[in-house]
Amino acid sequence: MDQKLKVGVIGVGALGRHHARLYAQNPRVEVVGIYDVVRENAEKVGAEFNLNIFHDWKDLADQCQALSVAVPANYHASTTIPLLDLKKHVLVEKPLASSIGEAEAMVESAKKNNVVLAVGHVERFNPAMDFLEKYAANTRFIEAHRLSSYPPPRPGLPRRGTEVSVVLDLMIHDIDLVLTMVDSEVERFDVVGIPVLSKTEDIVNARIKFVNGCCASLTASRVSQEPMRRFRVFQEDCYISMDYGKHFGMVLKRNRLGLARKDVNLDEKNALAAELDDFVNSVEKSIAAGHVVDAKVSGEQGLKALKLAVAIETEARHYNEKYNFKFAPSTPGELEE
Repeated sequence: MDQKLKVGVIGVGALGRHHARLYAQNPRVEVVGIYDVVRENAEKVGAEFNLNIFHDWKDLADQCQALSVAVPANYHASTTIPLLDLKKHVLVEKPLASSIGEAEAMVESAKKNNVVLAVGHVERFNPAMDFLEKYAANTRFIEAHRLSSYPPPRPGLPRRGTEVSVVLDLMIHDIDLVLTMVDSEVERFDVVGIPVLSKTEDIVNARIKFVNGCCASLTASRVSQEPMRRFRVFQEDCYISMDYGKHFGMVLKRNRLGLARKDVNLDEKNALAAELDDFVNSVEKSIAAGHVVDAKVSGEQGLKALKLAVAIETEARHYNEKYNFKFAPSTPGELEE
């Protein structure tokens, strides 16, 4: 494109701030401005990166061709659909929505308006995935752990991420990666998950069996003392281990002489910057072609991950009901902070 793409960011909290920062550093785009329902957030980020602050989301959208949406998950649909109906291209953070019905409405709106709908599954842009996707067909077993501590309180808002269960908050990253690695339908799954400090599941383990024989074991927790982000893949002729916490990856591959080791530096690119670049590329190509050229993680792919995540979430609740396990927030007022 001869002219820079005009972009904006709606929601500039912990993650949206980085969208604004990276767009401001991107020579291919012009950041029209930012909007946040919490005026203080917008003023702080606007001053930090010298960006215009809008007090009405529609005023911002009217001046943009594309926008990032980084609001709490339960507001994804109500924020994104009006933008799509204005024929704006949108990158919405994961999960696509907090319910399947809302997500389907978002995908349908994007199709109807012939605009890009991308989903912020940022782990797809980690350098280790560049390797993994090349050898996805040989995958036999996947093991993933994504553990974090309970998020701190936010005045007037739920703790970050707790508006949904840990499945939609954290595990969905690994669900998306597994569905990328395994080209097969889900045959069955077993799930255990419980609320600990919130009204929704805070720790969940899911074991997923696919029709082609592949199996994945996923654990996600937001009530752990020690953080961990580890993804391990066992294939026919190699073993791949990625430790995002230690920024290190390793590949052991069988050859004629035995095992060959290759180390992968997980710091060699900024995954979020790569995600935003991919979104910009998709929008530019779509504008030039006159039809949608999907981003790497399309709305349809986000919907597929969400459907499996919701099924896992539902199974966890059925498990607790079956065995009459009852849980309650540990501290009065825990959820209202």
